[in-house]
Amino acid sequence: MSRLTIVLVALVGILGGGLAMSLLKQSAIVDTAAVRSVVEEVLAEQKPSAPVAAVALDQDKLNPMIETYLMSNPRILQRVSEALETQVRTEQRDKAKAMIAEMSDAIYNDPDHIVLGNPQGDVTLVEMFDYNCGYCRNALPDLATLLAEDPNLKVILKEFPILSKESVDAARVAVLVGKDKKVDYWTFHQALFSSRGQVTGETALNEAQKLGMSKVDLALKAGSEEVSATIEKTYRLAKALNITGTPTYIIGSELIPGAVGLDELRGRIANMRACGDTVCTSG
Repeated sequence: MSRLTIVLVALVGILGGGLAMSLLKQSAIVDTAAVRSVVEEVLAEQKPSAPVAAVALDQDKLNPMIETYLMSNPRILQRVSEALETQVRTEQRDKAKAMIAEMSDAIYNDPDHIVLGNPQGDVTLVEMFDYNCGYCRNALPDLATLLAEDPNLKVILKEFPILSKESVDAARVAVLVGKDKKVDYWTFHQALFSSRGQVTGETALNEAQKLGMSKVDLALKAGSEEVSATIEKTYRLAKALNITGTPTYIIGSELIPGAVGLDELRGRIANMRACGDTVCTSG
C-alpha cells in the first residue's frame, strides 16, 4: 500500500473515530501532526502534471450526439422555441413603442380621423379597419359595448381599406360622411358592417343617403384629392408601424393586431387607468 493511501486512510481514521485504522491493522496511534508531516512529504515528491492539450472537436461525431440528445429531450427544443418567441415579441413590442411615440401626433391628433365616445376621455382606443374585413365585423359588438359602458373612453377610427377596390370605394364615401358633423357616423359605421355581402362604394352611398346625405354629391366628391389624402395618411401610418392587417388597435404605446376580444380590450383600458400602460407590473 502506498504512503499516500496510508495517509488518506489515516485521515479517515482520525475523523471517523479510528475505523479506517482498524482496516489497516495498525496498532500504532497516528496523531494529527504525524499525518500532516507525511502528507507534506508525499506532496513534495509529486511532480506537477503536464498541461492537457486541447482536444479538437470532431463535428462528425459531435453533431449526431447533439441530435440524439435533443431527440431524447424534446422539451429542450420547446423551451428554446418559447424563449425565442418571447424575445422576438419583446423586440417587436419595444420597436412598436418607439415608433408609436414617434408617430404620436399622426395617431392621436389627425383632424381627419373619426372620434367616437368622449372626445376628452382619459383613455384613447384607436382602431384601423376595413369594411370588408370579417374580423372587423365580428369585433364591432366589442367596440359597441365599450362605448356604451365606458363614458370616459375616446375612440378614434381610421379608414384602412386594404382588402379590395370595393373597400377603397366604401372608405372614400365614409371619409365624406365622417366630415359631415350633422350626420351620425356611428350609425353609418354599424350599418356598413351589418350589411349583407360585400361592402362597396354603392353600399356606402345607399347608407349615407338613408342618413339624409346626397348620394349624387357624395359620388362626385368621393374621388377628390382631399379624400385621397385622408386615406393616404393612414397608409403611411400603417407602413411606419408595420401594420399589415385589420383590425389593428392602438392603446397607449401598444400595438394590438387582430380581434383580441372584449375582455382583452377592457383589461388594457383598465391598466392604462391604473398604471399608465397597457401592462401593469407589480412592485
